[in-house]
Amino acid sequence: MAQTVGRNVAAPLLFLNFSMYVIVVGFASWNLNKFVNGQTNFPGVAGNGATLYFLIFSILAGVVGVASKLLGANHVRAWRSDTLAATASSAVVAWAITALAFGFACKEIDVGGHRGWRLKVLEAFIITLTFTQFLYVLLLHAGLISSKYGPGYRDPDYGAGAAADPAAPKAGGGVGSRV
Repeated sequence: MAQTVGRNVAAPLLFLNFSMYVIVVGFASWNLNKFVNGQTNFPGVAGNGATLYFLIFSILAGVVGVASKLLGANHVRAWRSDTLAATASSAVVAWAITALAFGFACKEIDVGGHRGWRLKVLEAFIITLTFTQFLYVLLLHAGLISSKYGPGYRDPDYGAGAAADPAAPKAGGGVGSRV
């Protein structure tokens, strides 16, 4: 039971963030396609000076976020400290890029102008993902506080295998040594 507390919380949050990142990729790619084609008069595109940057960072955040969640799914399946390192680092990178997109979403909202419903939905998803991804990063790092939340970063058996092996060759007695 103690080893599954973090897993039971991380798995639904992982699935929620994965679903939201896939939706962000869809909305951002559709909006960016229309924006690049010059169809800003298309309902749902329009925007202002920050729109292009917002769309670029949104699609980047979506793609990196999806890749991060695939690593996270591997970690939730294995639930070991060696998979935790890759998952935590990719989650931090995904959160950082999502936070950049969050900044451009705030700037786009602040500048104003006519923004279609698709841009508003994309802004809402990016804003929500910034906080849920941060929660996910905190949950992954909760193993530092207590091992009941995850496999943790401290592994007491790490490095002990070589020293405890009685069949290991003694120092100075190996091949090519002068005794």
